[in-house]
Amino acid sequence: MSSWGEAAVIGGMAAVTFGIRYVLFALGGRLQFAPRVQQALRHVPVAVLTAIVVPMVLLPDGQHWNLGWRNPWLAGALGSAVLALATRRLLAAIAGGMAVYLLWRFGLRFT
Repeated sequence: MSSWGEAAVIGGMAAVTFGIRYVLFALGGRLQFAPRVQQALRHVPVAVLTAIVVPMVLLPDGQHWNLGWRNPWLAGALGSAVLALATRRLLAAIAGGMAVYLLWRFGLRFT
């Protein structure tokens, strides 16, 4: 594919993406979703975040499962989950998960 073809494909994808988002913003207050749809849409951020984080934690190299105790991504995620459940504070869960990850990654030397 030529560079013009690639530019046309990228431009088309940008136009479609912009169009979809613009319609929803333009209609704004006039568009009313059913209560069941509104309830379902509340779960979208959690589902998207899970879809991004879980493969990174369980497949750190992108190809092989790593469920062992030497996986710093898994240790950080578990530490963050425990802190989130215990404290119910987002910042504590993020900071604690990062601390566990960094300790596992750089502080502990597994042979």
